[in-house]
Amino acid sequence: MTDSLLVTVPVHPIDAVLAFGSNLGDREATVEAALAALAAAPGVELVAASRLYETVAVKPDGVDHEAPSYLNGVARIRTELSPLDLLALVHRVEHAHGRVRVERWGDRTLDIDVVLYGDLTSDDATLTLPHPRAHERDFVLVPWLEIDPDAVVPGRGRADELLRGLPTSTLTVYAGERR
Repeated sequence: MTDSLLVTVPVHPIDAVLAFGSNLGDREATVEAALAALAAAPGVELVAASRLYETVAVKPDGVDHEAPSYLNGVARIRTELSPLDLLALVHRVEHAHGRVRVERWGDRTLDIDVVLYGDLTSDDATLTLPHPRAHERDFVLVPWLEIDPDAVVPGRGRADELLRGLPTSTLTVYAGERR
């Protein structure tokens, strides 16, 4: 059953945080195009986007050095969409960029996660808020802190403190393939 708050359209625009990842194809162009598509969507305003960061692929069994590395970033948006409408939008953008859902945490052209939607918390099967693993992912916390130094993961704490508690990272600032 879907939490009724997830379908409620906000009275005022809500700040939300989205995390992006891509490890197949032209990763940089895909993330840039996805950001542009979201910014152009009715009811969405792009407030800030982080730089891109490169990370090793993480699979359910751990780090996979054989898989292509990811480009990751975070965007802050302001939206008039309900949480489920925002999720539907990011799924359409993923699909438009060749996302195929075959394997959990598998290689993908594009992954967009709704990390935060205002201060809403939900443990719904369709959309868990805040994102259930955001607090343990440096590839979410580092770019998020870049665009919001005071970022907080509801129920978990300040993003900077959470980041300090994570093991050593393989995250690096992405210099770009096209220069």
